[in-house]
Amino acid sequence: MEGEGERKVSSALEALLDFYISAGADGWLELDPADAFALSEAPRPAAPPQAGRMAPAGMQSAAPAAPARQMPPQSQQARSAPPMQPAPAHAPGAAGGGAAVVPGDEVVVAAREAARSAATLDELRETLARFDGCNLKLTAKSLVFADGPADARVMFVGEAPGREEDARGLPFVGRSGQLLDRMLEAIGLARGEVYITNVVPWRPPGNRTPSPQETEICKPFVLRQIELVRPKVLVFLGGASAKALTGVQDGILRLRGRWLELPLGPDAQGATIRAMATLHPAYLLRSPVQKRYAWRDFLAIKAALDEASGS
Repeated sequence: MEGEGERKVSSALEALLDFYISAGADGWLELDPADAFALSEAPRPAAPPQAGRMAPAGMQSAAPAAPARQMPPQSQQARSAPPMQPAPAHAPGAAGGGAAVVPGDEVVVAAREAARSAATLDELRETLARFDGCNLKLTAKSLVFADGPADARVMFVGEAPGREEDARGLPFVGRSGQLLDRMLEAIGLARGEVYITNVVPWRPPGNRTPSPQETEICKPFVLRQIELVRPKVLVFLGGASAKALTGVQDGILRLRGRWLELPLGPDAQGATIRAMATLHPAYLLRSPVQKRYAWRDFLAIKAALDEASGS
């Protein structure tokens, strides 16, 4: 019986580790918080003597063994760390030899100017590929720009690409994308008829949630996509993309199914686009019982498209 109990515990631990890995966990953290930026600026200890070289006479036993590294108290870190300097607006990241930096407000301004300069979707893709203002570009394999025709009547916007999207360079091609394809077919739409993109075009490490600053840097590019496609209906897949682009603060279960108006840029002369938020396909995979709400949303989207087409 004791061996069987140990096997059950081992199986449970393996299942827990598999869950953490599939959820995007890629490292272990200390119990106490630490300021990584302050630690990176702290003086490094002297390197130990190289192998094969003898220490000076009398020193072999004088130096005690190096103790385990202790995290400095938060107050000491704050006093020792130099003030954070904002990154330059032009090319933080790859232009500096690939080192990550903390982007400043200037990068958001540079992103807006870069997005505004693109007159077509192809130009916008090229501009975004050259843009080095978001550190997510340093860790992602691919730029996941968009998928679909430039004259699509309906446009879907998610939050950020996942592992399979990063590997293939296309949005919504994993399990969530397969479910989205079936949902589209249910209302008579093919994948090739719709335009699909994300607010953030690079996969965050470990599929973590993009930070507010990363989202703010990438937002001008997706807004420019919306202006260039000019769909009849805009659909936010999940509450994160709806909050990022409209500023609404309601949770997705309260927000879904409601029609919103998204103002376009200054060149649109006050024009708006009809928009709706619905449940993200990844959420529906975890909570299949909620598919009935998504079905209602997709029926409303179909009705709006039929109305816009005059049928």
